[in-house]
Amino acid sequence: MTEPVSELPVQQGPVAVLSQVEKTYHLDSISVPVIRGVNILVRHACFTVLLGPSGSGKTTLLNMIGCIDKPDKGEIIVADHKVGEMTDDELSDFRAKNIGFIFQNFNLLPGLNVYENIEAPFLYRSFDSSRIKERIMESIAQVGLLERIKHKPAELSGGEMQRVAIARAICADPLLVLADEPTGNLDSHTGMDILKIFKKLHNNGSTIILVTHDRHVASIADRTVYLRDGKLIENGIETE
Repeated sequence: MTEPVSELPVQQGPVAVLSQVEKTYHLDSISVPVIRGVNILVRHACFTVLLGPSGSGKTTLLNMIGCIDKPDKGEIIVADHKVGEMTDDELSDFRAKNIGFIFQNFNLLPGLNVYENIEAPFLYRSFDSSRIKERIMESIAQVGLLERIKHKPAELSGGEMQRVAIARAICADPLLVLADEPTGNLDSHTGMDILKIFKKLHNNGSTIILVTHDRHVASIADRTVYLRDGKLIENGIETE
């Protein structure tokens, strides 16, 4: 099946390529196909939305692109690396250096302030410490939280906590930014503020894949990949 969306002309090659990817979950004697023969090409500096209802396979697909999970069949290539052939240690190192994750539930450490939450993932990695300190401050400025830098999560609003999560994800200049329902726990006004940050990141050259069930969220992206029952859908999601 060919890709159901148009592509923008760019100078660099694809960041990720998925070819006939399949994923099935097994519970005792029951097998549940989640991803069924998906083909996607993600180009450099493109903002892609994976759109579909709950249970359509969006998060599973995002996790495989993000090297958290591996396909049962097919091939995933991210930054010229065949994900299915990498060991768990190789995948962990690859994720740390190339992929920034943003989740619906923020995943912040309650005992740490804004700066410390962004710094935490880098404490046990082989990054230049002086450069990381510089990038932490730059990423905090990018999401507009310099005045809240010493505040802990309990002292922040939901929108501010998601801004911290975004800053943490972009701090190491990842090749690919992945966001799983980043506005799902926010009111519509705050959600739009967060989407503006994603759009700004994209305008500055970031490659972004964002999962959502909200068609209004999808409207800010370059392209939309529709999913239903683990398959790409040519003409969007059918009306329920």
